Amino acid sequence: MKTVKIHFLGASCTVTGSKFLLELEEATILIDCGMFQGLKELREKNWEPFPVDASTIDYVILTHGHLDHTGYLPRLVKQGFRGKIIGTEPTLAITEIILRDSAKIHEEDAERANNEGFTKHQPAKPFYTVKEAETTLNFFQSEKKDQWILLTENIKYRFQYNGHIIGATFIELDIFGKIFVFSGDIGREEDLLLFAPKKPEWADYLFIESTYGNKLHPVESVSEKLIDLINETIHNRGTLIIPSFAVERLQTLMFILWKLYNENRIPNIPIFIDSPMGNNVLSVFQSFPAWHKLPSKEFVAMQKRMNIITSYKETWETIDNPRPKIVIAGSGMVTGGRVLTYLQQLIDRTSTSVLLVGYQAEGTRGRQLFEGAHEIKFFGKYYPVKAKIHHIESLSAHADQQGLLDWMTEIKNIPEEVFLIHGEPTALDAFRVKIKDTYNWKATIPKLNEIREFKI
Repeated sequence: MKTVKIHFLGASCTVTGSKFLLELEEATILIDCGMFQGLKELREKNWEPFPVDASTIDYVILTHGHLDHTGYLPRLVKQGFRGKIIGTEPTLAITEIILRDSAKIHEEDAERANNEGFTKHQPAKPFYTVKEAETTLNFFQSEKKDQWILLTENIKYRFQYNGHIIGATFIELDIFGKIFVFSGDIGREEDLLLFAPKKPEWADYLFIESTYGNKLHPVESVSEKLIDLINETIHNRGTLIIPSFAVERLQTLMFILWKLYNENRIPNIPIFIDSPMGNNVLSVFQSFPAWHKLPSKEFVAMQKRMNIITSYKETWETIDNPRPKIVIAGSGMVTGGRVLTYLQQLIDRTSTSVLLVGYQAEGTRGRQLFEGAHEIKFFGKYYPVKAKIHHIESLSAHADQQGLLDWMTEIKNIPEEVFLIHGEPTALDAFRVKIKDTYNWKATIPKLNEIREFKI
């Protein structure tokens, strides 16, 4: 009889901060290593010491490259981790881009807070530095999908294609013949850029995301919504600002807008792409064509139609440009990045429209705008919201409740335990009930920092 101890260190009763630590006699494995985002009480947890000695962790295995699954890696290394950080090639490429970019933002935010005096900390320090992010890259090791990889004599794992973003997978971990499945973030069956997710066929212990566990994505025409907003922007001689996640959402928006222009469904309005990280992600799409379904010719043509901003000087030139325009800028939940500069200058104008195009976590500025905030705070000051706020939910890269249920249809056994993770409390509870009604499986909702022990 062997013991597996699992620590739910993140994405438990919340969406972000994905971290699941497995303690075994043969190895200690961390599935994902993400940052908490959103509510202040969650963000503050990022600064707490890691609850387990980081030097005892042998492997970090990543489902995909998003910040809430990888953004804690430099802190883990700083606290003594010296093992291997394993992911698919595109996942590690995305992770490198995200870590470098977020480190730069951490440094800039700390510098601005110190210079402008809007910090309680003396001095404000970056969560991690560019140098610390670069040190983390030394521990990267890529592995292929669809192949079992041996970690120890009795532990092996396999990456399986999962849609969501380029490189994303779910992880099957075989521990003494028991299969632990970590879903990561599950993509959608119908996606403009990515193939449909594969489905697990066996799961003794299933850890499944529940972001949209209580919702179905609305049936809406993204194209028609964009056409209406663009025409309104031209009529008002204003700016359509689209805060966008740099990975996948940005490329999807570029593709949709390029298609609409090619089909003569929108006029020749300038489209500015202001996301250094997003620009780098475009190169990942070019490097890994087998991971997505966008033909090379269309990919090149799409980029040529856009105005790719490469400097902060160009950001200000774009803001000062009086012509009607579309600006797509990071970040998707309005937590940082270039989009803040645009909003700082333009959110108090009635001619401005802001289009939110994905999930907005609790405590983020994106959620505040979505819920109708009359003012928004950044850089230590409040700015009145006079812009029109719009939302398209159907562009989400996450499967909805039906998609999550469908993802489980090929599991041949009845799992011994199903753990619902990566969701807000109402979504988790609704999904728990739905799983019981659909499959008659008992699902549990682990609490943050809960520890569970299994005998296998």
